[in-house]
Amino acid sequence: MPEKLSPFHIAVLVYMTQSGIVIFTLPRSLADYFGTNGWLVLIPCLLLSSFNIYLITLVFRLGKGRSIFEIMEQSVSKAILYPFYLGLTAVWLVFGCMIGKKYVLLFQMLAFPTTNPMLFKLAIDVLAFMMLIKGIYRMSNAVTLFFWMTIWMFGLLLWFFPSFRWARFTPFLLHGGHDQVKGAVEVYAAYLGYELSILLFPYMNKSKSKKSMAAIYAANAFLSFVYICLSLICFGFFGPGQLKKLLYPVLDLLAYIQLPFIERLENLLYGFFLFLVLVTVVMYWWAAQLSIQRIIPKVKTPVLLVFLLGSSYCVSFIPKTLDEVNVWITNLGYAVTGIAFGLPMLLIMILLIQRKGGISHA
Repeated sequence: MPEKLSPFHIAVLVYMTQSGIVIFTLPRSLADYFGTNGWLVLIPCLLLSSFNIYLITLVFRLGKGRSIFEIMEQSVSKAILYPFYLGLTAVWLVFGCMIGKKYVLLFQMLAFPTTNPMLFKLAIDVLAFMMLIKGIYRMSNAVTLFFWMTIWMFGLLLWFFPSFRWARFTPFLLHGGHDQVKGAVEVYAAYLGYELSILLFPYMNKSKSKKSMAAIYAANAFLSFVYICLSLICFGFFGPGQLKKLLYPVLDLLAYIQLPFIERLENLLYGFFLFLVLVTVVMYWWAAQLSIQRIIPKVKTPVLLVFLLGSSYCVSFIPKTLDEVNVWITNLGYAVTGIAFGLPMLLIMILLIQRKGGISHA
């Protein structure tokens, strides 16, 4: 009998999957698109993502913990499902790939400007492969270790309290922004990752199903708390006007930390963000692996992973610059957001039809 994930492991998995490369630009996006006190937009994002998790919870309850693939294959023809699975695989695979490519390009820009970024990308892909072949349970153990290795950085926000000024906030709300609809989608992308919890159903302990689902809500709420604290510090440290001019305000924020025995501390701290990005990449690739395995179940997992990661590595050669990678991530973010809401609603409709047809799955 396969080992089951504990609620704590599920919470850590979801939180670490959500945390990623977008954290570097989130304060600027809030200031640029929404203007003064743009950090308030994070609150409706929390409510919307919580509603999406509620839809996932409904799928779990109606489906009695069954895999989403089993639910769909019971009522929908494989001729329809296989192209759908291919689409999910492609979106999740390339989205994870582009997140990794963006981290690599930033790392090259900060620390190794003359080194070929694809060498760094290859190293990250090898690390991801080594995690993926271990399966989700051992992955969750590694992710928990990464969580403890990175969560302490949240305490660095205390460093900026002496320079924090409430005077940099204004009584005006959301003035000076533009393209709020586009901005809302970009900001909401910072929450993506929780939707992959819909794939964790078979790995949850059914006797602790309520706690497991509560763990997903808790992870999302904790992520929101981190985002709000970070954004408040950035708005109070830089002010909305200066935030709009900074490309990566969190990196600029870290650059203000100075120790007498270490120079360019932000480069060292940036290295720790690799653990967050690696988990995000691995979880999206794990989702892609599950999806493609429904089409070719007889292929061994290591062989399948070599094919998937090799394909994504080839795709990562296409965008050359950070701007091009950002365009890919933005467009794929639309697709991932659509899947996050569309897939649970589709499954709920299928489950209601199955229930109406009197199909029992006890």
